[in-house]
Amino acid sequence: MNTIDLINKETLPQHLAIIMDGNGRWAKQKGMLRVFGHENGTKAVRKTVEACAQLGIKNLTLYAFSTENWNRPKTEVDTLMNLLIKSLKKELKTLQENKIKLNSIGNLEKLPESARVELLEVINKTKSNEQMTLTLALSYGSREELVSAVKQISNKVKNNIISPESIDETIINQHLYTHNLPDVDLVIRTSGEHRISNFLLWQIAYAEFYFTEVLWPDFREEHLYEAIISYQKRERRFGKTSEQIK
Repeated sequence: MNTIDLINKETLPQHLAIIMDGNGRWAKQKGMLRVFGHENGTKAVRKTVEACAQLGIKNLTLYAFSTENWNRPKTEVDTLMNLLIKSLKKELKTLQENKIKLNSIGNLEKLPESARVELLEVINKTKSNEQMTLTLALSYGSREELVSAVKQISNKVKNNIISPESIDETIINQHLYTHNLPDVDLVIRTSGEHRISNFLLWQIAYAEFYFTEVLWPDFREEHLYEAIISYQKRERRFGKTSEQIK
């Protein structure tokens, strides 16, 4: 029996988020520059996106570039931005064929204009696709997102648009980058690291976590399937007892 046959299509995570880690180490192991790892990481992205679409996962969010990544050497940052543009142009056909809508979260104003223009163009061309929503977290930091939400809400309180008493989880959700996405069900992190790295801190409140030693460029469909099978074996109680949810 193939690994995919063990997956229950009725209990798939509705929102899967992946911290794609290990490109640099993968390249270093092969005696290559970090850039080589990033380039090969795009193959893992394509395989993962296609596999998720074929399984029927409705929302996939990939941590592509964090606010902290701007502190990396300029040559690496420039390469990553050029790689983003190249990948968007190359993968548009795949997105259309699989009816995948592209979305993006983060402080996009920090992106180079060429990258931002290409990104928004692909987002616009795929906006009618309904099979799956692929969200790229670019120039994204969860703390920055929360600060932005607080500022927006504070401004509305100041201008009597909303009252302090009306502020609840729904109001906060409406002011996050992810306001059009459901909470995350499963987080996968590759490369053996066990941390969140400022990623979707609010949205993963009740998410399950799956950590794998596999470096991102080596991540393939079977690794995705193993993560989902692990997720499906868990009991998600959301604060309740086992007896309450049966």
